[in-house]
Amino acid sequence: MGKPTGFIEYERQLPSEASPLLRISHWNEFSVPLKEDVLQTQGARCMDCGIPFCHTGKLISGMAAGCPVNNLIPEWNDLVYQGQWREALERLHKTNNFPEFTGRVCPAPCEGSCTVGLSGSPVTIKNIEKSIIDKGFAEGWVVPEPPAVRTGKKVAVVGSGPSGLACAAQLNKAGHTVTVYERADRVGGLLMYGIPNMKLDKKYVQRRVEVLEAEGVTFVTNTEIGKDIPASRLKEEFDAIVLCGGATLGRDLNIEGRELNGVHLAMEFLSKNTKSLLDSKHEDGQYISAEGKDVIVIGGGDTGTDCVGTSIRHKCKSVTQFEIMPRSPEQRPANNPWPEWPKVLKVDYGQEEAKELQGEDPRHYLINTKKFVGDEFGNVKELHTVLIEWQMDPQGRFVPVEVPGSEKVYPAQLVMLAMGFMGPEGSVLDQLGVEKDPRSNAKAEYGSYATNVAGVFAAGDMRRGQSLVVWAINEGREAARECDRFLMGSSNLP
Repeated sequence: MGKPTGFIEYERQLPSEASPLLRISHWNEFSVPLKEDVLQTQGARCMDCGIPFCHTGKLISGMAAGCPVNNLIPEWNDLVYQGQWREALERLHKTNNFPEFTGRVCPAPCEGSCTVGLSGSPVTIKNIEKSIIDKGFAEGWVVPEPPAVRTGKKVAVVGSGPSGLACAAQLNKAGHTVTVYERADRVGGLLMYGIPNMKLDKKYVQRRVEVLEAEGVTFVTNTEIGKDIPASRLKEEFDAIVLCGGATLGRDLNIEGRELNGVHLAMEFLSKNTKSLLDSKHEDGQYISAEGKDVIVIGGGDTGTDCVGTSIRHKCKSVTQFEIMPRSPEQRPANNPWPEWPKVLKVDYGQEEAKELQGEDPRHYLINTKKFVGDEFGNVKELHTVLIEWQMDPQGRFVPVEVPGSEKVYPAQLVMLAMGFMGPEGSVLDQLGVEKDPRSNAKAEYGSYATNVAGVFAAGDMRRGQSLVVWAINEGREAARECDRFLMGSSNLP
């Protein structure tokens, strides 16, 4: 700990961002990096706690507390403070294969568990992480490191999202020959097509993919296992399989009018937008446009926010976001103590932009959509809604109860359903005979990742359900270790 009083002397400082009215004119990232001397000062705020809750990732009250990949946060904070950036990068890569992803899209449960945050503002851990890896690439410190020896074992990884990439990177490091199958035309899964470019520029995904290719990982795109290639063929051709296909089956809203044109699952909207942007800068028109439309986004999470920000960049007429839950408090309530994830009101980039354009936060809370109504051409034109209250039923469960007289009609020519995900899609689990849990995910214990089928492992959202990118990386790394142990009898992977 280089500065014992740093957390007292220095205030938390975050990077500035381009103004909402400026950044909505493009699809680029809009954070302005801090200067190195400022970052060193921010690193000095770390207390190097005796018990560093920031890097001991756990689930507390059902939410992540601390870093799920167990980043050595106090160590690289101090190294940044000392100006030892290359050493900081080495520490960072020991636990996290892709800090350029988590440093951009992770909600930073580490900061929610930072001891400095007990009586003040937490250390800017996420921004320091991003700055370390960005400097590492800029200085040429991140180079391909292919294994010196190959084991002769072949592993198929199904899915190239964060869990699949992390798993492939670790298995390749152990010397196995790894082939990653991706059904889309580009590698990255959720990172490529599920997260908009202004939140994660795809050049950073492609840059890391190229490093992995140079290290010996083979990527096969436009290939869906279970459809283009029978899953049984993988069993014949590979010594082990790791399923990292994600939980991409979107939660639908099966109410009257769902069949109308203009009602879409959020991921259809977001993925088509990004693909068209990358393919042609939207010149091919192969995306769902919100231009000139009243847009309603049903769902208040990160995916809903991304739909808001994307619609605004399309130049929509208006955008409104529905949330069935109540508005979160400004400060931690008594039943949400540190080091739990702080369940407080978050104003993300999409809400900031909508507020700047429309004069108010686009979110409406405690609202339920009853039906969609269309015009004579089968296009959605309005939503009928009602306000709700959460009340306890005789069984002790909280259930939504409609508020009499609160019915309202909202105009809408485009609706996005961003209510989360139900589980994996596709037939790969069935074809391999993999057992499923009650939520339709691949059944495999956390820590072992082995399914009921010998040599077949599952990790990430396909195993645990919809979760964070950082949990996917955690599971991909750990599943690689268990797969390596299966193949070799023991493993040196972390």
